[in-house]
Amino acid sequence: MRCSKFNRSSCFNGCFELDQLFSPFLFAVNLLAIVILSRGNCGLSKCVTHYLVAMAAANLMIVMTDVILRWLIVYFPVSFLDITPVCSLVTMLIISTTEISVWFTVIFTFDRFVAICCQKLKTKYCTEKTARVIIGAVPVLSCLESIPWFFRFLAQYIFNNLERFCITKPEYYTSVLWAAYEILHHLLTPLLPFVLLFLLNTLTVRHILIANRARRRLQEDSDRESPSDPEMDKRRKSIILLFTISGSFILLWTTQVTCFLYQRIAFMSDSFTPSPTASTIGYLLQLLITCTNTCIYTVTQRTF
Repeated sequence: MRCSKFNRSSCFNGCFELDQLFSPFLFAVNLLAIVILSRGNCGLSKCVTHYLVAMAAANLMIVMTDVILRWLIVYFPVSFLDITPVCSLVTMLIISTTEISVWFTVIFTFDRFVAICCQKLKTKYCTEKTARVIIGAVPVLSCLESIPWFFRFLAQYIFNNLERFCITKPEYYTSVLWAAYEILHHLLTPLLPFVLLFLLNTLTVRHILIANRARRRLQEDSDRESPSDPEMDKRRKSIILLFTISGSFILLWTTQVTCFLYQRIAFMSDSFTPSPTASTIGYLLQLLITCTNTCIYTVTQRTF
């Protein structure tokens, strides 16, 4: 469902074999994070806990829709999942859950930016009520934005008056409207998150560095020598954490975005055939993002 029109079965099989290797780990990591964080014993505020649980839940949904449903399609080739509307719905769910996971990461990063850099706004924004509203709104908006993907497919054949299997409509590869929508979709996920994550983390790191300089000056003025400053160590770890998150997100999505641009040019010009290997690698790296942020945000917490 996510492969190009060229050599589609080869790409699907490659993706499926990689899923088998990584999906148990991805499922376990996110499920474990949800269970531990939901207990509320990690020393985190309720606002932060809600965001982390939402991120892990969104990542778990990706594994369930993009991996487990794919397994069912392979092991049970004749099932209700082959019905064209169901197949189209599964594709829409896969795309929307990925988008939800990405934007939860951005929103949590913004929450940390406000908590560190905007003390006046912190008391109003970084609250449990705000977190619940945002966590409820993101899935709704993502599902609405993903609705056009439901109409990308048509039935491969009709059996007993029932449409079976999904094939991409021919106009998808040549239509200007589809091209514009797909470009808009990739701008929203992941190009805009790229920019926002980089900008927010850069501003947060800048604020931390300025605060560190002020703290050093105060220590020098008071003639106090401390071989180890716990506050400085905490801020240093925060900088490493923020850059790790931004770097992993950008690296894991770069291949997928490059592959999309390469395929879209090929579809529109029909001048060369894109390789399914690039799609498979990009898909795997994108799937790994479902556990990297969960690991980075939660496992780095001592109490967790």
